Amino acid sequence: MINPAIQHYNSEQLPADKAIFDLLAQIITNELAEAESKIWHAHPVWFLDGNPIVGYSKQKKGARLMFWSGADFDECLLNVRGDKFKDASIFFNQASEINTIDLIRWLQKARDIQWDYKNIVKRKGQLERLK
Repeated sequence: MINPAIQHYNSEQLPADKAIFDLLAQIITNELAEAESKIWHAHPVWFLDGNPIVGYSKQKKGARLMFWSGADFDECLLNVRGDKFKDASIFFNQASEINTIDLIRWLQKARDIQWDYKNIVKRKGQLERLK
């Protein structure tokens, strides 16, 4: 079941963005059933054992789907890379651009490849590989 706070976030978006976010939330929730989800820093985010895994937000370029450890997924479509950390993203402007097969593969990698963002403050900005 999709977190009601995330449903509320999605419902406040423009129709095209809402369609993207509703589809993302449904697939992420189904594929990461064990994950905790919440609004974190004003955006929907899913966590495994307290570690942020995947989230989305509305930005100028479109709907951004971000994987916290995505830079190590070896996926050419996740080509918007963070400068400082191991994140990688993709932007969507229509729900029809979302390839479900790709998304499910990325979510499997998100479960299997994780950097420890949960303890990044304790480690003074240094990331350590969890999986």
